[in-house]
Amino acid sequence: MMKSNVLALAVGLAGLLSSAALVQAAEYKVAFLAASSQNGYNQAIYEGVKKAAAARGVEVEIFNGEFDATKQYSQVEDIVAGGKFQGIVIAPNDSIGIATAIEEATKAGLKVATTLFPIGPKLDVLEPQVPGLVTTVASNPAIGAKAQADAVIDFCKDKNPCKVVIIIGQKIYPFDNLRYDTYLKALGEQKNIEIVATVEGNYDPDKSMTGMQDVLQAHKDINVVLSNADQHLVGAEIAINDAGLDLKSLYLIGGGANQIAIDAIKAGRWDATLAQLPMSEGEYALNGVVDALEGKPTPAFTDEMSLGTVPPIITKSVLDAHPEYKPEWQG
Repeated sequence: MMKSNVLALAVGLAGLLSSAALVQAAEYKVAFLAASSQNGYNQAIYEGVKKAAAARGVEVEIFNGEFDATKQYSQVEDIVAGGKFQGIVIAPNDSIGIATAIEEATKAGLKVATTLFPIGPKLDVLEPQVPGLVTTVASNPAIGAKAQADAVIDFCKDKNPCKVVIIIGQKIYPFDNLRYDTYLKALGEQKNIEIVATVEGNYDPDKSMTGMQDVLQAHKDINVVLSNADQHLVGAEIAINDAGLDLKSLYLIGGGANQIAIDAIKAGRWDATLAQLPMSEGEYALNGVVDALEGKPTPAFTDEMSLGTVPPIITKSVLDAHPEYKPEWQG
């Protein structure tokens, strides 16, 4: 009799403790600061954030950075001053300029995780560079860019000249600048490769299409379109078709591995894309923030490239070998 009473008491205490933990978790509010909430990649990160938040019983709210570094900086300041949130997950617009605001947030006691890019002066360093930053879920942009450039070099090996158009997001951003410099260095070392034009697509298919139309007025004999973002190739493809070029004779490589890119590669219209995992980034980042709020250990960083199930450069042969592969965002 006494044994059963003790067991009942233990079960009751466990239930109370569990309920207390759920109440505590439900009180946590985490802000997701998107670089732009209109951007498909950021939307996919938020899907991952929401999925993990639902599993952990915390509330989340998205903020639109509108691809504006100044606006996103102010959002961090407002969140710190408002006292409504206990944590932040951020996809930074300016990975260097935002560091001061993030440091102020961590000083105020907020738990902060960064996705997509490290925050701080060194984009190739995943360990947190801002005091108090909980975790980084990202990859070194230069490694992915080098892999893309190597794929272009392989395609161009029997062509001289091999004429390349680069479409980059915005060179004003440190991460895009690093990617662009990586492209220039790797391709510039090849005597047969000629970079005939660079377009800033701003992750916008329409802007990329207009830029590509301008390029094709002067260079209809291109061989390659190299871009860091699949959204850019959507616009470039339209411009190439409108100009009457044979799309399948060109080499098109993007970045991000969205559904549009995977479909285009399977259909033979595009050749490759750089694998990225935005939903996984969001899940790992949110879990890192909540772990820190609950006093649990959190990895200093998670290299996004270590999470993939396929090689970084996804081609048709890769997709044929991995028919189960599904992209994490639509585009």
